[in-house]
Amino acid sequence: MYELRYDPTIEAVWDSLPEQARDEFDRAILIACEDPFGATEPYGIDDGVTRTLVLQRTVAVLLISHTPRKILRILQITHLG
Repeated sequence: MYELRYDPTIEAVWDSLPEQARDEFDRAILIACEDPFGATEPYGIDDGVTRTLVLQRTVAVLLISHTPRKILRILQITHLG
């Protein structure tokens, strides 16, 4: 399981998502913490570090760190409307 990290700005965006989008994102980010490569797509060139979580209502850019600990960091959340 990857440890989830995000800064206060990301938290504010996450909290401001409409209820359906927030619920969808909540479920998806938990799955991504379990299996980040299975739940996401490469962000541009597959560098094995930067990934995209594409959902019906949101898109998020994630950074995956393997060392020294397994960390999944949310860099950006975009509500698709």
